[in-house]
Amino acid sequence: MQQPLRTIETSRQVPTCADVVVIGGGIIGVFAAYYMAQRGLSVVVVEKGRIGAEQSSRNWGWCRQQNRDARELPMATRSLALWEQFAADTGEDTGFNRCGLFYLSNDEEEIARWARWRDFAKTAGVTTHMLSSREATERGRVTGRSWKGGVFSPTDGTADPGKAAPAVAAAFMKLGGTVLQNCAARGIEREAGRVSGVVTEAGTIKTRTAVYAGGAWASSFCRQLGIRFPQATVRQTIVRVCGVSERLPDALHTARVSVTRRGDGSYNLAISGRGRVDPTPQLLRFAPQFVPMFAKRWRNVFPGGLEGLRGGHETLARWRLDAPTPMERVRILNPRPDAAAVRQTCERAADLLPALRNTGVASAWAGFVDSTPDGVPGIGEVAELPGFILASGFSGHGFGIGPGAGHLIADLVTGAEPIFDPKPYDPARFRHSAWGKVADF
Repeated sequence: MQQPLRTIETSRQVPTCADVVVIGGGIIGVFAAYYMAQRGLSVVVVEKGRIGAEQSSRNWGWCRQQNRDARELPMATRSLALWEQFAADTGEDTGFNRCGLFYLSNDEEEIARWARWRDFAKTAGVTTHMLSSREATERGRVTGRSWKGGVFSPTDGTADPGKAAPAVAAAFMKLGGTVLQNCAARGIEREAGRVSGVVTEAGTIKTRTAVYAGGAWASSFCRQLGIRFPQATVRQTIVRVCGVSERLPDALHTARVSVTRRGDGSYNLAISGRGRVDPTPQLLRFAPQFVPMFAKRWRNVFPGGLEGLRGGHETLARWRLDAPTPMERVRILNPRPDAAAVRQTCERAADLLPALRNTGVASAWAGFVDSTPDGVPGIGEVAELPGFILASGFSGHGFGIGPGAGHLIADLVTGAEPIFDPKPYDPARFRHSAWGKVADF
C-alpha cells in the first residue's frame, strides 16, 4: 500500500550545462534548488524516480523545535519561518500549519527531561509550555484518562509529506529551474581535481557544483567517488486510518504511540523511534561507528530482514557510468511495512484513543531513514572533491528542517552569510569517533 503523493509534470530535456546540479528530489534537494534559483543560478534537479517519493513523503510531517538537539535547534527554528514564507511567496500548498505539538506522559523521568529541555529552549528564545497533571488531563481528554504531565509547543506544527516536496519543485520550476524525474545520476566527472559534470543515465550535465541530497543512497554514491560517509538506514513503518468519528489533536505524542492529523481528515499513526535495521554490507562496514547510536536506541530498534538487500541502496559494489546502476533497477525505495509494527501501532492507538477503536487500516507503508552515527546530518563541501556538496544523514528529522537545510546549502554554494552556523553539520567530523556525541531527540 502506497503513501499519498502529489504527481507533478517535469521536463524530459536534459540541459547540457548548469551552474548547479542537485542530485535527489526529496525535500532537501528541492528546497536547496529553490533557494539557489531565487538567487539567479541555473539549477537542474535530477531524480531517479519521482519527486518526494522516498522518505520525504513517508514521514510524520512534524515541523518541530520541541526536544531538538542543541545542534539542530537553530535550523529547526529558522525552518518554521521559512515554511510560512515559502507559502506566502509562492502560493504553493505544502499543508504547513503551526498547529502546535502536544506531548503527554505518565513517566516522571520523561517529564523531567522535557522540563530540562524547556529550560534550555528559553536560552534559545523558544517557547514551550510544561503542563501540570490537571492541564495535561484536560487537554488530553480525548484519551479518557489522567496524565501526570505534558508539553505543548505552540509555535511548532506540521506539513503534508504528500504535498510538500512536489509543491517546492513546482515553485522552483516557476523560477526557471529544471527538474528531471526518472533520471538517475550515475556519477561525477572531474577536471583538475574538482567537479566538472554530473553523469546521468540520459547524458552528462556540465557543472562545477553538485549538491548530493540522495537520502538513503548517499553512502553508496559517495563510495563511487572515494568518499567515506558512514550512514545506516532504519526501516520505519507508518499506519494511516480514515473515518475517525471525533476530532483528535493535530499532533499528539506519547511514548507508546504518536498521532498526526492529515489535511483530508485521516490520521497517521506511528511508534516514535521504532524501526528495523536490515543487515547489509554497508551496515556491517560501519557498524562500529553506530554502536553508540544503537546502544541509546536499543529499546525501539530491532533486527530486520532482507528489505535492505532488496533495495540495493547499501551496496558496497562499484558501478560503471556507462551502464545501469542499482538506482535504475530500484527507482523508488518502497520497503515492506513491518507487520508487527502495524499491529502494535494499531493496538496502542486504540488503547490510547477510544475514537480509533472502530477504524480500520486504510494504508500502511515503510521508508528508510538515513542516519549518521551521531544523529545529526552531514551538510557541506567534501574536502576530497571540491565542488561536491553533501547533504544527507538527516536521521529522521529532514522533513521539518528541510527549508533551513536548503537555505544553508544555497548559502554555502553562493558564498553568502550562512543563515545559521554550518559548523555542527560539517561532514569532516565523521573522520572521528561519534562516541559520547549522539543526539538527544
